[in-house]
Amino acid sequence: MKPNCIQRRDFLCATALGAAALALPRNGSAAAAAPNAKTEFQIACMTLPYSQFPLQRALTGIQSAGYRHVAWGTTHKEDGGKPVPVLAPDAPPERAKELAARCRDLGLEPLMMFSTIYPEAANALEVLTHRLRQAGAARVPQVLTFGHTKGGNRELWVKRLKQLGPIARDLGVLLVVKQHGGETGTGAACAVITREINDAGVKVNYDAGNVMDYLDLDPIPDIKQCAAEVRSFCIKDHRNFPKDEDCGPGFGEIDHYKLLTPVAFTGMKMPLCCENIFAPLIARPAEPAGVDALAKRAREFLEVVIKGLQS
Repeated sequence: MKPNCIQRRDFLCATALGAAALALPRNGSAAAAAPNAKTEFQIACMTLPYSQFPLQRALTGIQSAGYRHVAWGTTHKEDGGKPVPVLAPDAPPERAKELAARCRDLGLEPLMMFSTIYPEAANALEVLTHRLRQAGAARVPQVLTFGHTKGGNRELWVKRLKQLGPIARDLGVLLVVKQHGGETGTGAACAVITREINDAGVKVNYDAGNVMDYLDLDPIPDIKQCAAEVRSFCIKDHRNFPKDEDCGPGFGEIDHYKLLTPVAFTGMKMPLCCENIFAPLIARPAEPAGVDALAKRAREFLEVVIKGLQS
């Protein structure tokens, strides 16, 4: 190492210093989050990769793959092969509480759930409010939302998210917004919105795969512009060669060491929810045991990255 080079750990700490901004108690409060302390990365597998199989098989598979955390997907094929919502938008909060209990009985702590609605949708305020109530009842720390790939009404987003922030805080839940193409296709764009809202109940979820997929942008410079607002990740990788496709972490072109460096020392809890765990170029497993193996591989890859960054 050259004499004037700073130590790697010091660099990581300096890069992550801004990321210890306000967060909700369940995700590490500002009072409890000591700058330069290691981020408590919570590696979860979404049930989404198991969408072709029943929800219960997804949960037991995630457990068998060595996870202690889970994130709820959208639908699963139950008996008869019909897609059934994991949790319907209008389901009573008690139903969410029951689902969370099923997860905890398996040793899986639920960290995140999809809102399944765009913030600009006509009934978004009503649906998102109910989703927050579901999450509050189930003690699920984060509700995920994102915009339409063609872009949305930014002014309406700000108006609605300002209304939802206090509701989220009152329920002990964090509403997180991720990148999905369009006007909110980058973390920087999402962070502009959350900073304008200026409410600890609304923050950014980072999806590096989506940034690279929808906009063909390198997510590494992008996350540096929004790291202080990031409170969780949807983990998926992406390849442009030999085929343009999303894939599991470590299978693509995104450097996860560089991706997680800006948030490696925030002193907060930070969910890393594996949304895509599949290998590129080859067919997805036809049997759930194949998904289990890929889920385990994704977890082990992320554990190695985190251990290296925080050593």
